[in-house]
Amino acid sequence: MMQTENLEIPKINFDANGELIITPSPTSSKDDFNFFEGKWKLRNKKLNSRLSNCTEWTEFESTQEMYKVLNGIGNIDNFLATFDGHPFEGMTVRLFNPKSKLWSIYWADSNEGKLDPPVLGSFENNVGHFITKDIFNGKDIVVIFRWDARDKNNPVWSQAFSEDNGNSWEWNWYMYMSRFEQEN
Repeated sequence: MMQTENLEIPKINFDANGELIITPSPTSSKDDFNFFEGKWKLRNKKLNSRLSNCTEWTEFESTQEMYKVLNGIGNIDNFLATFDGHPFEGMTVRLFNPKSKLWSIYWADSNEGKLDPPVLGSFENNVGHFITKDIFNGKDIVVIFRWDARDKNNPVWSQAFSEDNGNSWEWNWYMYMSRFEQEN
């Protein structure tokens, strides 16, 4: 397993109005998520409480399946897990804008029934960083998703929150992925 925790987070930039400035990498492409097409087994490691100095983690298994849409400029995946004996389903919609060269990643789940604000970004050297501003427990935060696809057969997705505009980060969820065996 590759070390994803030691990867550097790009510097977060804001304009004069406090809005995020997100610039695509020179290699950003609609093909960036091609490695993720198909069915996956996931080992999740999720912080029990976010932004509360918690050091306890819960680990659980889940599955995910991704397929392309919109002639390849988008993809959708379904995330299936069980929490405390109850089924949980999440859905990701990813859209590539050919003009801006940025990906927008949207999340919805069976607990909330709403799309979260999109995280925006791109891949460089098989590592993608996607950011947005959001509100968590009444506080303004910055959210970052990282896709580490340097090992395309075992990618790692992770999420971190920042309460200080990206000066410090708390990683709160990791997904370690492996492909389901191909059936003949």
